[in-house]
Amino acid sequence: MPDSVATVLEQWRRERPDIDFAPIGVVGRIMRLSRLWDKEIKDFLAEHGLEPGEFDVLSTLRRSGAPYALSAGAFLKTSLVTTGAITLRVDKMHDKGLVVRTRDEHDRRSVKIQLTERGLALIDRVLPLHLANEARLLAALTPEAGAQVAETLSVLLETYES
Repeated sequence: MPDSVATVLEQWRRERPDIDFAPIGVVGRIMRLSRLWDKEIKDFLAEHGLEPGEFDVLSTLRRSGAPYALSAGAFLKTSLVTTGAITLRVDKMHDKGLVVRTRDEHDRRSVKIQLTERGLALIDRVLPLHLANEARLLAALTPEAGAQVAETLSVLLETYES
């Protein structure tokens, strides 16, 4: 059975054979998978009491290494989200006891966002489960095919990030 994008391509090729619709084969599938996977990941994280943005904050702080703290500016560069989004996320996560804000001892104007013990325990518990869930999403691919897809997507991403 063809995927939903193959059906779209077939219809367009029938209606407009004068146009090359090959880009839809890649872009359409990436966008469709993104929407489907976004829902899957949101549902998975919700089972663990997290929203995707909260998981992003926890994982960004965790991968920064001990003491699992970043200045707001460093966090912005590392997580690629807007200041407003970080403020809202951190406020909610502070209320949940997952992060704290501390003044930088070297620059009192600067605030650091730091994982609490509860936040560290949560990310350390959920991260392996999250990765297993992502592996499930990619189960149709062999490890070699997965590496090839990752490499190809990296080429596209580098083009737009530079």
